[in-house]
This record gives sequence, structure tokens and C-alpha cells, in this order.
Amino acid sequence: MKRLKKKYFMVWFIILALVANIFPYTAFAEDTIDVNAEAAMIIDAKSGKILYEKNADKLLYPSSMTKMMTEYLTLEAIKEGKVKWDQKISISDYVFKVSHDTSLSNVYLKKDTQYTLKELYESMAIYSANGSAIAIAELIGGSEKDFVKMMNDKAKELGLKDCKFVNATGLNNSDLKGMHAEGTEENDENRMSARSVATLAYRLINDYPEVLETSSVPYKNFREGIPKEEIHMSNWNFMLPGLIFEYKGMDGLKTGYTELGGYSFTGTAKKGDMRLITVVMKSPSINIRFKETKKLLDYGFSHYELKEILPADFKIQGQSEIPVTKGKAKKVEVKTKEPLTILIKKGEEKQYEPFYKLDESMMKDGKVLAPLTEGQSVGHMALKYKGSEKYGYLTNDGESREEVELVTTKEVKKANWLSLFTRGIGEGISKLWKKIFK
Repeated sequence: MKRLKKKYFMVWFIILALVANIFPYTAFAEDTIDVNAEAAMIIDAKSGKILYEKNADKLLYPSSMTKMMTEYLTLEAIKEGKVKWDQKISISDYVFKVSHDTSLSNVYLKKDTQYTLKELYESMAIYSANGSAIAIAELIGGSEKDFVKMMNDKAKELGLKDCKFVNATGLNNSDLKGMHAEGTEENDENRMSARSVATLAYRLINDYPEVLETSSVPYKNFREGIPKEEIHMSNWNFMLPGLIFEYKGMDGLKTGYTELGGYSFTGTAKKGDMRLITVVMKSPSINIRFKETKKLLDYGFSHYELKEILPADFKIQGQSEIPVTKGKAKKVEVKTKEPLTILIKKGEEKQYEPFYKLDESMMKDGKVLAPLTEGQSVGHMALKYKGSEKYGYLTNDGESREEVELVTTKEVKKANWLSLFTRGIGEGISKLWKKIFK
């Protein structure tokens, strides 16, 4: 994110922001919304259900929201034991030059000083420090070039369909002092759609929820307590608690700005057990990206709710038994193992109809294969939506996140060979009899 150079411009911005707080934006209560941005989305953070989208597949410039992928790969490397938070990192010439560019968001990094991975990660996540992001890329990938390959490979793995990474920061390659990654052009930019940005945020929060521990920090001092090195870092997410566009429940995730990309923001907020993810891309100003995010969040929280659709031990009336083959019993009763709670539009709980999704690996000839123990999982209870909304999901497994395990209520032992033989003869005679007198 480019640093606002002129002090008078910052003063002007603060005045505008204060005016915005004096005359706050009213929570949106209508059924439709119009977002002042090139693209936007609202996502259920648990299932990836899409509650709203605008130009979701249009290829745009994510700017510093790119750093969410750098964060993902960092947290993955930590989890896999490839790097450690207290690991010391030396600064390359490349990182040094970028970190001392006053037109960019940065903390000044010195060549004669080693920094911990934790310090660099926090400065990247909180302050969008570009030099820090490159230093992390060099640590994990060996070079930014190899790290960019990791980014694109991970994008494919995570299902980011409209996406191309050329650097670890989100800057235009022309900002990288002629040291942009080999194989990329000087004026290349990272490209992502709102859908791919939302998918990345969704995966990041679900795979590494600890990301919110840092993204929720409104301000912190870099190299605190070290004379001449301490730098105050205010989070560019002005919707965090205590900041000028404070929004209750907001705890992430990443802003972005370049001239081409405009003002963008991937936000996430939680109220009760309900968490939403929003994406705003290419809005006209700093203020507007936060006002539009508030609009999206207000819409989501006011129109949707987490609702228990099915209780634990639920059985479908008149269909509580499923057929069994090669068992002492020909049927077994099934029920939900736990309650099924999903995000729904308020007042639409009766628009969901339960049905069975039996585990095909346990089936033979359309029946569940014995033996079965009491409480054994035989599949899932799913829901069919009968309402007028057209819901999609970010990922292929999205719908499966709105299911609950289906278990047996009793044991079914396997029938012995004599019983199976006798039963086979009886069934054969029955079929023949029916055929004769058909």
C-alpha cells in the first residue's frame, strides 16, 4: 500500500473521516444493496455460502490483499516446522532498497540487523510493510521468484480460479527497483477476481484461524523499546476497535491500494457464532471502501442468522429406516448424530427439507452392508433448499459443510450363511411367483 506522502492530505482525510462519524451511515435494511465498488462479495465464513456478489469474476488488481497469500504460506511453513517465529532473518539488498522507499508502506529495515520472522510478519499483517513481505518470501521460497511459484501453486490447490501472482507484495513490479521476479514483466501486476480473493480469505481463516490474532491488532510498535528503530504501526484496517471506522466484531483482514487497483478491502467480522467475510475491490476512496464494507456487513448480519434446522437425534418421519443387506435385520433406524445449524435468510427455516446422503462405500445393491454397530456413521443428513434465493458456494465442498453425520440407532449383526442362503431361495421364489402371475 502506498504511503500518503503529504501531511495536509492526511489532515484532510482525518477531517472527512470525523465528519463521517458525526453523520454515520445508517444500517441497510432493504433486500437489495448497491455497492460503490467495481466488485464485491459477502460470504458465510463457515460454509463459504455466497450471500451477495457483484462482478465477482471480473479480473482486477488485489494490491496489498495479495499479502494474504504470503500470510497463508508463512503460517503453513510454521505449521510444517520449516521455519520458526523466533528465526533470525538478515536483510538482502533488494529488501533494504524497497523498505526505504518512503512512497510505499514500510518499516525501515537495516542491513546490519537481524529480525525475527514474527517481527516481519506482524509488520506485514498490521502495517502492510512491503519490504517485510519480500524478506519473508526470500526466507520461505529462497527467492521471491520461487516464492511466487509457491503462491501460484497454492492458488491452484486452494481453488482460486481467476488468479495470477507476480510478486509477494501486491505492488506493481515497477515499484520493485528493477529487481522483480525473473519471468515477470516490469509493469506486471497481481490479478485476482473478488471470488478468488474471497476464497483465499475463506481458506486462510478456516485453515489458520490464528491469522486473526495479528490482523485484529489496531496498532503496535515495531522493534518496541529499541532506540532509533522503534516505529509506530497503525493498522490500515480502520474498522478495528478503537479506530476511526470502528465496527463491532471486526477482527481482520487486509486492505489494499494501488493506482490501478483503487481502494480495496477484505474484511471479516463476527457476531455471536456468526462470522462473515466481505470483499470490496476498486472503490473510489479510503472512506468509501470502509463505508461499503459496513454496508455489506450490516446487510449480512441483519438479513441472515445461524439457525438450528435439525436437532440431535432427528429422524425423517416415515423414512427413519434404511434398507440393510446381509444382516440379521433387513432395516436399521438412523438419526442425526448432532444438531444441524446453518446460516439462513431470516424466516426461511421452513424452506429446508432433510434428506439422506448415504455413504456409497458402505452400500451394495442400494442397501447398507451389514454388520453395523450402534452409532455407526452411514452417511450424512443434508438439506434441500426450496426457497427463491440462488445460493452458490466458494468451494466444491461448500454444501457438505451444511450437513450432519447420520448414525444407526442400534446394532445389526451379519446374518450367517444358512440364513443368507435360505433368504436367497425365498427371495428367488418370490420373484418367480410374481413373474408368473404378473
